[in-house]
Amino acid sequence: MSKDYAKIVIQGSPITKSNFKLSNLKGRSILPFNSGKYHDRYAIYEQQIAYEARIQNPNTVLSESLIAILKVYYKSQKRHPDTTNIPKSIFDGIEKSGLIINDAQIRSLIIEEYYDSENPRFELELFAESKYSMDFQIKKRNTAEKPIEYNPPSNKKNSSLFDNTVGKKHTLSPTCEICGKSIKDEKDIIYGNKGKTLICKPCLKKLL
Repeated sequence: MSKDYAKIVIQGSPITKSNFKLSNLKGRSILPFNSGKYHDRYAIYEQQIAYEARIQNPNTVLSESLIAILKVYYKSQKRHPDTTNIPKSIFDGIEKSGLIINDAQIRSLIIEEYYDSENPRFELELFAESKYSMDFQIKKRNTAEKPIEYNPPSNKKNSSLFDNTVGKKHTLSPTCEICGKSIKDEKDIIYGNKGKTLICKPCLKKLL
């Protein structure tokens, strides 16, 4: 039955597959679930979402364009996936449930990040655009709260340094991922993993 609203609540810490890449012999992306490896959890998580989304919304199909409000509750404020990467796994699971026809139906999306050490989860509400509209505003606080500061990702800490005193960005020498030494000559740099990994020639020779 076509309806104009659905809500899904999935217990457990939300995870993302955004950094996971695995292809078969033909180069097609795959998502294994029974290999016995750590990455099985991505497919299992999608299956969990699909199953529970259908159980929570029986006889419901949302076939038109949608507004989505996603609230993500992490167990820890310090250790959790990038919230901007979370929706892909969630909407792939929702699509597999049959609750929606295609995740391209999501035309408006708001994501809110919260923390709940006792009950990590995500809550997703879907609204049909023909029946609902979205309105929001950003207001300046009367009293400033303590800022939540962030550090660069661990794999990018050595790539650059920003000097707040002069407002200039200084590029550091690239570092070998294996030995940790600076690579002074660009000719000695070997790129791997689509340019994300740097290895010096001496370390590469040891690996061969």
